[in-house]
This record gives sequence, structure tokens and C-alpha cells, in this order.
Amino acid sequence: MTITTWDEVRPAYHVARLGTVSGAAEALGVHHATVIRHIDSLEAQLGVKLFQRHARGYTATEAGADLLTVAQATDDQFTQLAGRIRGQGDSVTGELVVTSLSSFAQMLTPIMVRFQAAHPGLVVRFLTGDRVFRLEYGEAHVAIRAGAAPQDPDNVVQPFLKDPVALYASRAYIAEMGTPKDDADLARHRICGPDDVDSRAPFFRWLAGNVPRSSVTYRTGDIMGMRSAISEGAGLGFLSAIEAREMPDLVQVMPPRPEWESPLWLVTHVDLHRTVKVQSFLRFLKEEVRGWTPG
Repeated sequence: MTITTWDEVRPAYHVARLGTVSGAAEALGVHHATVIRHIDSLEAQLGVKLFQRHARGYTATEAGADLLTVAQATDDQFTQLAGRIRGQGDSVTGELVVTSLSSFAQMLTPIMVRFQAAHPGLVVRFLTGDRVFRLEYGEAHVAIRAGAAPQDPDNVVQPFLKDPVALYASRAYIAEMGTPKDDADLARHRICGPDDVDSRAPFFRWLAGNVPRSSVTYRTGDIMGMRSAISEGAGLGFLSAIEAREMPDLVQVMPPRPEWESPLWLVTHVDLHRTVKVQSFLRFLKEEVRGWTPG
């Protein structure tokens, strides 16, 4: 059977979001029995269980989690539409979900904290990792991605930053081993590099083609772990020159090169791109990074 109205989905969305029927009932201004009746009806229409019931509340099943991501985007669009109709579309409230690689958290977090301070009604969710979040399912409002420009026709893609990458070492490592004279001299040094030999990062691809694997003596799949290893003197390693500005104990031993650089992109879904919340954040973000230069 086809779901015909948002009212059929909305109670289940709030239960998935809040975890309890009572919380959903309060958010909707209805009796909890009404919420249960809507969920039972929706599950019957779909032929799947959306929730696991337990003493502490409701936990979304895989199907329920899918419903939550789609319904989040729908609810966001209705909220923005209602605000514009009421003439209050300049408010920035609710959730703002931003995703990026974990390596960009250090430079992005202060910006998002300042944006939230300017909009006290906002809940910021900053999700980092290698997974590509599905904007078409409402998993994020804004994605900051590195590499080649994303090609999904349903997304709005804007150039954000060129992320200059240089080679760094701790002062203790420099005192012990000196600085490399040239590319060939890197072979005698200890290198902090990826555990994954097939890493797609341009600087790691360059490393694989120019330095013996045996020189990569500290290997990790986590950028934060790599940053810590470089700081602790485990070896030379690649870091964003923008982020390295905040790490005064490190020494740049080779400057940024174009072949190490990763272009960054701002990606939004076409359905949410022009909402007040997304546009306000994009403007703020672009202004904050204006004039950034490698440290």
C-alpha cells in the first residue's frame, strides 16, 4: 500500500528521532496512544517492523533508520517552508548536519562553534569519517569532500579550498635525524604513512611511488593517530599546511607541492541547498576561510 500523507510518517519519524513514544507525543501535541496507532498502521502498510520495542523505549530497525534519514530531510524542508510563509525564514534553528573527513575537524570545529554561538537555537552535528554520507537521503545538510569534484547531478557542488599539504617533523626528530636534502634522501628517514597501500590521498600516492615502503615505519589508518605520531617524533609525515599552523612544535621540512594538494568541495543536495539554514552556514563558512594561507 502506498503512503499518501506526511501525517502518516511524521509520528514514526519523531519516535525514531527521540527514542520514546512519550517524547514523540509531546513533540506532536497528541496522546501517546495516537502515536502508537500511527506506527502500527505505518508498519502494516509497509509490511516491515520500523522499531524494536523494549522497556526503555523504541529503537529503530534498519528500515526505521532509513525512514529517519529520509524524513529528516522532509521535515527540514517543511520547517523552512513554514518559516518563509510566516515571514520568519531568517531563523536558523533545528539541526545542522555537516560531514567531512576527520582530518579537517581541527580547522572546521572552531568555525562551527562560532556559527552555533551566533544561532543559539541550533544543534550542530559534525560527522567525520571516510564514509560518504548520502545527501539524497537527508543524512547531511553540507558535505565537505576532498579529491575530484563529486558528479552526482542531484547535488550542488562548489569549490571550497585548495588544501596545501607539506611534509613535517617534530623538532626532536630533526635534532636526531636532520632534514632531508631532497626526495632521494627521504629513503634514509623514518616515515609516518598509511597502513593502506592503496590510499587515494594524492600525497600518499606520491609517497608510494617515490619512497620505499620499508621506510614507512609507522603506519596507521587514522589521521589523528598519524598527527600524534609525527608530533611524538616517530618520523616525517604529511599534514595540511593550514592545520599545521596550529602546531608550533612541528617543523616544515618540505613545502607544499601541487601534486600533494587536495581540492576541497562544498556539496549540498539540490532540495536543501537554498534553505535559509544551509545558505547561512555556507556564507559564514566561506567568509571565515577567506584569506587563509598555508602556515
